[in-house]
Amino acid sequence: MKILVADNVSKHALETLRSESSFEVVFLPDKPGATAADEIRDADALIVRSATKANAALLEKAARLRAIGRAGVGVDNVDLNVATQKGIVVMNTPGGNAVAVAEHALALMLGLVRRIPQADGALKQGRWEKKKLIGTELRSKTIGLIGFGKIGLEVARLAQAFQMTVIAYDPFVASAIAREQNVRLVGLDELLAESDFISVHASATAENHHLLNAASFAKAKDGVRIVNCARGELINEADLLQALESGKVAGAGLDVFEQEPPKDFKLLSHPNVVATPHIAGSTEEAQETVGIRIAEQVRDYLLLGVARNAVNMPALSPEEYKKMEPYIQLGDKLGAFVAQIAGKRVEEVRISYDGGLAELNTHLVKNAVLKGILSHVLSEQANLINAGAIAQSRGIEVVELRSSRRAAFSNSLGIALKTETESASVLGMVGIDRGLRILGISDIDIEAPLRGVILYIRNQDVPGVIGRVGTILGDRRINIANFALGRKQKSQEAIGLVNIDNHLPDEVLAEIRAIPAVRHARVVDLA
Repeated sequence: MKILVADNVSKHALETLRSESSFEVVFLPDKPGATAADEIRDADALIVRSATKANAALLEKAARLRAIGRAGVGVDNVDLNVATQKGIVVMNTPGGNAVAVAEHALALMLGLVRRIPQADGALKQGRWEKKKLIGTELRSKTIGLIGFGKIGLEVARLAQAFQMTVIAYDPFVASAIAREQNVRLVGLDELLAESDFISVHASATAENHHLLNAASFAKAKDGVRIVNCARGELINEADLLQALESGKVAGAGLDVFEQEPPKDFKLLSHPNVVATPHIAGSTEEAQETVGIRIAEQVRDYLLLGVARNAVNMPALSPEEYKKMEPYIQLGDKLGAFVAQIAGKRVEEVRISYDGGLAELNTHLVKNAVLKGILSHVLSEQANLINAGAIAQSRGIEVVELRSSRRAAFSNSLGIALKTETESASVLGMVGIDRGLRILGISDIDIEAPLRGVILYIRNQDVPGVIGRVGTILGDRRINIANFALGRKQKSQEAIGLVNIDNHLPDEVLAEIRAIPAVRHARVVDLA
């Protein structure tokens, strides 16, 4: 079997592969893309870091490719859709460089507060400027971590060694996990208001794009210092520059940028910015670790069929997957639905399987439920492979219940979600036409298609609500595909699910929420 190593990895990683007599290892560091394109035609596995782009054009040439190993965390340079379509498993090495990135974040902080780059530059130019280079101590300061995964945890440990107070914002970490590390979980606004330093450790999801911007800086302490060793897209660089120039932000330590390498160096040239060229994870130890790990993972997959840290492939035969696919989709959509109507900080997930579904191997259905729940607020990318492990690491209790009884709706799937502030549940099924349907929400029977954009309404069971909602949507030319109603007997509580053809503008949602009988209204996006 041929393994193409397209980027630099350690010699020990190469030795791990070459020690297998059945492997032919082709090592092409620093070679042009055309060479990799030629060699990949008959390769069984491809190992990359960040330089080689495993895009659609390259993967289309790979007639035999079975595995792609990414020596690192991010898989932005791998076309996951094409890889999945071609049956190629993609694996990465999460956590392998967590210590390196955390140490770099602290190094940037120290560089900022002790003005080390300025002192070094002045001294090398023959200037002895002690009075101009008065620093600030980290001790007794508060650091706010945006994201409390593996890297955030390492930063917390290092910061505590400097006698700093650590707070964190992460909507999907249980309070108990943070308390074990002597870290207090807070809301984002509270973190902004309390932090002397803000260190970003989230992923570049659509929800997190420009998470720190002019509005964020306005809520922060005067003289706050910003550190980013995660993704450049998390910070609006123009807003950061303006905050630096006004003095609102006292300094910024940046290892990542919206465009790499940057074309505009105005931000980097600011005297209160310490910048490095995306090297936070680049230590000898980290590169050694991720190189050996990915070599072992690729070896084990090719020889044993064991996929560790896979980001795109379910562990089922094609026949089994075809049978389970509608239930996997149901779990994903139901999980996404209940996550969007409940609070974010989940403590417990109960999954119930009824009828024939209870007798099947539901491991991927469970992971699909967790993926649907986690994907809306999590900094990490949850998928069918890693969702269970992520839930466990976040302190979320997952309980599965099975019943073979023949209920009113056979093969139904139920999810009950418990957060720190509220609970919610949902029941669904796969129809005869393989369409996905909601059957009930929080003990109220209601049937509706589980797809697209849904307006979810809880209201008092009084006349006129349906008409008011319909009028508002009609006036805004928002088409209603389906309008389902349910109510709890002997109570004043009702639920409405309105499937609409396009997204609901915020001002329209506000108008619906202003209806006196409406207690709660939210848009659920399952597109």
